[in-house]
Amino acid sequence: MAKIKTGVLLVNLGTPDSPAVPDVRKYLREFLMDKRVIDIPFFSRWLLVNLIIAPFRAPKSAKVYQQLWEDRGSPLMFHGIDLKGKLGKKLGDEFVVSLGMRYQNPSISSALDELLEQHVRKIIVLPLFPQYASATTGSVVEQVMDDIKGKLVLPEIKLVSQYPDNELMIKTFAELGRKYMRKMDYDHIVFSYHGLPERQIRKSSIEGYCELNATCCSTYHNKNQFCYRAQCFLTSRKLAKQLNLNEDQYSVFFQSRLGKDPWIQPYAEEEIIRLTKVGKKKILIFCPSFTADCLETIVEVGNEFKELYFKNGGEEWQLVESLNSHDLWVESLAGMVKNHLS
Repeated sequence: MAKIKTGVLLVNLGTPDSPAVPDVRKYLREFLMDKRVIDIPFFSRWLLVNLIIAPFRAPKSAKVYQQLWEDRGSPLMFHGIDLKGKLGKKLGDEFVVSLGMRYQNPSISSALDELLEQHVRKIIVLPLFPQYASATTGSVVEQVMDDIKGKLVLPEIKLVSQYPDNELMIKTFAELGRKYMRKMDYDHIVFSYHGLPERQIRKSSIEGYCELNATCCSTYHNKNQFCYRAQCFLTSRKLAKQLNLNEDQYSVFFQSRLGKDPWIQPYAEEEIIRLTKVGKKKILIFCPSFTADCLETIVEVGNEFKELYFKNGGEEWQLVESLNSHDLWVESLAGMVKNHLS
């Protein structure tokens, strides 16, 4: 008799199929037309994305993706494939692991088909975003539900919605950073997270608690449990503790702003300049909202921010790689899966 298996669906954001302009344009259109990413009325969003952003940004983004692309393709993709394989081996024969991307390929629908073909009894959906946001985890969950409802068989679905203080995840980031800290004494440590528009944070505020300042994000509790910014600061505090850092030895900022609306602060570019002005000449930087290296880590933080830092007098800028398929990260994910089974 065949074993009853549990499916594990890993989901990351996605990547263009190639760095060619048409593929990048296609990716941008799908990504930015998501109502959870650009949360404005459909017609306004359609005009903005299809008449302004995608036509003009795609050629520029394609050049950036060309810098990022390796022999194996997009780092976010091949690290995801490696992670899928290692997690499958770690969990054993009673589990089936598949990988889907919220945008482009492999699609969430195809990843679900891969699990259903193995006749899994239940599926654990594990978005590869430690901190919850409507534009990431929320969008993944909505797409999973939309795709699964069209399948003939509907197994039990469980969701790992957020894990900003997961002990092994924090330990993995710390271990990756320590190999650089053993080689050099850095003036300052930075934790950089993907930004979000302020309005998206306020929409999830409980009883109007969220003020988007140091006070409301300094602790994590039931009133800010769905606040992405509060979760980023929680991850930072846990990681700083793991690295034995005092509060004055590290900073938190938010990157990847798009448009003119206010986004959550502190802004990365402003903080980089501020750090050089107060004499921080050697920076070690982590990106704890990204579990796999991608355009935002390798190009934006590793190259563009480094150039800005050096231009303003910085001397040493070291990016710590993401979790990718590190063995401790695999162990962390396996633990989350098994915890959600019990």
